[in-house]
Amino acid sequence: MSYPSKSALYRDLLRRLKAQFWLKTLGVPVFMVLFFWGYIYILRHAYFPVTVMPLLAIDRLIPYQNSAWFLYVSLWIYVQLPIMLLDNLWSLVRHGAWAAGLSAIGFALFILWPTAVPAVGDVGDGALFASIRSIDTTGNSCPSLHVAFAVFTALQLELFLRGAAQASWARFLNVFWCLGIVYSTLATKQHVMLDAYAGAVLGLIGAAAQAYFENKYHKNEAVAELAQISPATRKL
Repeated sequence: MSYPSKSALYRDLLRRLKAQFWLKTLGVPVFMVLFFWGYIYILRHAYFPVTVMPLLAIDRLIPYQNSAWFLYVSLWIYVQLPIMLLDNLWSLVRHGAWAAGLSAIGFALFILWPTAVPAVGDVGDGALFASIRSIDTTGNSCPSLHVAFAVFTALQLELFLRGAAQASWARFLNVFWCLGIVYSTLATKQHVMLDAYAGAVLGLIGAAAQAYFENKYHKNEAVAELAQISPATRKL
């Protein structure tokens, strides 16, 4: 999507932010509550033996960093950005379906193959980090859905931003934010590198599949609109 000027870009962004405002405002928290309900239920009801994920050399090189928790929790802001850019009901519904599908694949893997991160001696101090870790424990490890949704979101934002020459800074920010979230999963010791690899693959597949079917959907929509135009009008 290209824009003739910065003002045109900002006007379109404002229009998109206003579109379906209440559905976005109410729908995102509802989705997150349902997601965490399923995530925590699976975490606390393992039906098969839990596999402890092995450590790679890079896992030993990255120390635990308390400050990385801020990047870790920023995912829940980051994933909302492409949602805010959607401007009609059906695009929101389709996006929700893809996000639900990504979650369902991750949940299915957690059920069939429960995994966990090896225990670490150095844990975060402070009530905030303790409360976060009490909810998002080191179970449901592989694939990392934190990484999967970060990659999924980054690729969606890239598809929107790559046509806006005036928003090149936003493309760099998008990449660094995504990489920062991926790094935070390792620096908070919530995941190991193998979890991150698997999560990145899942997010990449999900984003590629969504882009393919969205492109196909819009092509079919364009053909349907063209078919409604009379032959005489088409010649004009």
